[in-house]
Amino acid sequence: MRQLTEGDIRGVFVNADEDELRVLALPHDFVLTDWFHQDFLAWRDPRTRGRGYLIGELDDRPVGIVLRAADGNSRAASALCNVCHTMQPADQVTLFSARKAGEAGRRGDAVGTYMCADLSCHENVRLAAPLAPNEVRASVDARIDGTRRRAEAFIERVRDAARADA
Repeated sequence: MRQLTEGDIRGVFVNADEDELRVLALPHDFVLTDWFHQDFLAWRDPRTRGRGYLIGELDDRPVGIVLRAADGNSRAASALCNVCHTMQPADQVTLFSARKAGEAGRRGDAVGTYMCADLSCHENVRLAAPLAPNEVRASVDARIDGTRRRAEAFIERVRDAARADA
């Protein structure tokens, strides 16, 4: 992923309004980001409970979406993250929704997916050992590539609502 500044980041969100961009807080370790090994950037807002952000590269340019974490807990014992395909305890996977871009988002349309609650998919996919006893691991390179593709596909679902409006 190409290196982004704070100004770059504030300009890439396709489903954010002015208020959301004004209160956006970067991750505490943003200055330490290793952009060379970053497939996409995802973080929970350190100041706003329930908000997260996901930035990937679509069509060779950064595109970001604002995420909302669902309230509540699952009764399941374990859950699968739809981005990194990592099986984890259920309280470590959360439903995130993103308001669609454009007119669809202004009408209240949104899409959602289950993701690692701390948005650590980028790190989890790189772990050598499985997180769950019955989890089967593909090669790390294949997992990294699949995780990046699934994150970008989710971003694309949010962004393409605005393209359909045009």
